[in-house]
Amino acid sequence: MADNYDDYSKEQLLRLLRERDRRPNFGLVWERDEIDHDLSVNNDFVALDWDTNLSCGDGPQDNLIIEGDNFDALRTLRMTHAGRVKCIYIDPPYNTGKRDFIYNDRFIDKDDTYRHSKWLEFMYRRLELAKELLTEDGVIFVSIDDNEIFHLGVLMEQVFGLGNRVGVMVWNNVTDNNPTRIAVEHEYIVCYSLNIDSCATPWKSAEHDIKDQMLELEANLLRKGGTTEQLQKTYSAWFKEHKSELPPLDNYKYFDLGGIYAGSRSVHNPGKEGYRYDVMHPETGKPCKHPLMGYRFPEDTMSDLLKAKRILFGDDHTKLIELKIYLRDYRRKLSSVVALDGRAGPNELKEIFGDESKVFNNPKPIGLIQELLSFVTSPGDIILDFFAGSGTTAQAVMSLNKEDAGNRRFILVSSTEATPETPDKNLCRDVCAERVRRVIAGYTNKKGESVAGLGGGFAYLRCRRIPAATVFRGIQQAQIWTALQLIHEVALLPYQASLPMQIAQGKRGLVIYLPKINDAVLDALHTAIQSVAQAVVYSWQPALLVQRLTDPRLAFEPIPAFLVNRFGARSTAKGGRP
Repeated sequence: MADNYDDYSKEQLLRLLRERDRRPNFGLVWERDEIDHDLSVNNDFVALDWDTNLSCGDGPQDNLIIEGDNFDALRTLRMTHAGRVKCIYIDPPYNTGKRDFIYNDRFIDKDDTYRHSKWLEFMYRRLELAKELLTEDGVIFVSIDDNEIFHLGVLMEQVFGLGNRVGVMVWNNVTDNNPTRIAVEHEYIVCYSLNIDSCATPWKSAEHDIKDQMLELEANLLRKGGTTEQLQKTYSAWFKEHKSELPPLDNYKYFDLGGIYAGSRSVHNPGKEGYRYDVMHPETGKPCKHPLMGYRFPEDTMSDLLKAKRILFGDDHTKLIELKIYLRDYRRKLSSVVALDGRAGPNELKEIFGDESKVFNNPKPIGLIQELLSFVTSPGDIILDFFAGSGTTAQAVMSLNKEDAGNRRFILVSSTEATPETPDKNLCRDVCAERVRRVIAGYTNKKGESVAGLGGGFAYLRCRRIPAATVFRGIQQAQIWTALQLIHEVALLPYQASLPMQIAQGKRGLVIYLPKINDAVLDALHTAIQSVAQAVVYSWQPALLVQRLTDPRLAFEPIPAFLVNRFGARSTAKGGRP
């Protein structure tokens, strides 16, 4: 491609040289000046309109489904949820060239010369925003296949940093019955953290069902108080029935008052020289045989394990000692290889929608996302999916909550995926939100059987762009109140125009919004704050309030300037570089 440097001014050439000097020596570069500008990238303020007719459930709503371009949604979430999302799972377009990637309202086909560059530009803008939403120990999972895995890996390193790569999982999900060269039977899940040091604790997931069954069995065994032979017979019957579900340890043929246990060689140091000291056999009084690489724990820790009777000895000192592992304490590690039939996702969607399930292709299985969430989230965490598709992530969150009585919250973002050829298409409304609504309320499956609902609800919100120059006259009262509730971590309630003020209890005090100020409103405000320790008051005339109210418990913020400043619109002009 011929250059056009002859047409550059001196200032433009200097700017280009300085830009090249700042460019990293190693990283991902794509043709950003040659591709069409991403029309979704803009400097507008983004407000959220609450559609109560499409929402689900009564009362305040903690879960959100947002309709709109995810670039817009991520910018408004940066205003409301920065640093609060524990886990992001996304299943972006794989860019296969088979009408799966929409860029500027058009599908990108495999013959597009710049299709990889367009995909990278599209993803980079969104990942940069997503990064700002994660908690310090937060993580992001990205599903992808062979078409973009290598580009995605370098892009993730550019956005999150090489040192924050957690790993890459292989999802063995299909069988290629007609391979041309190498059978493609898997996809990938790339995982990065915001700060690898903050999520250094090993990821492990409790086996909830097995644990509950095991505790019930132990209670029955101990209540019976029979002979060892009788107890062993009862246990053996249960073990035979559930053996395939048990963790892959050697055996669980032992039990005591602490429960069912097995011996584990995890007391031995793996791979390199460990600690050396003698552990005396209780029967022979002689030192037990040393492991090949020594002990894993220092002597003080071993002493504590001996006192707690967590060490298992062999018949004599010639046998290696083992660590006593109770089944109740076993926690399964997240494997880098997941074997899960990819047909499960479409089948699950068909159970909910019946013949309508063809409205969305290749949804991810609930079990895949639930597996990931069970390792990295705790009850109360927020999970975000800004390529929400058919809404699988929401169902996975609700299913996991049911399993462990958690109260995890989901935020789904989905576009309509309308194009000039299909202007009435609305994937978010008709598939994503509808699926979640049916799962919450219950539905009839394809066999005609009633499936009980998981309960809960969500607020259905739409992104609305407001040009930066018109925010002060274009933003609506309901949009302001929705934003303030989300910022202060308040479960959403609709704006009530009939009230003189909007009031909610935030995590750090009372949140009050005054659409207008008069004597009646001030009297109502005095009444509302009588017994509170702290309150923040948002108003269009904060200076007037400061003159009229000198209460030290009150803080005042200007509207909409507070929201505009927090939104932090940035320069997104074409040609900007990472």
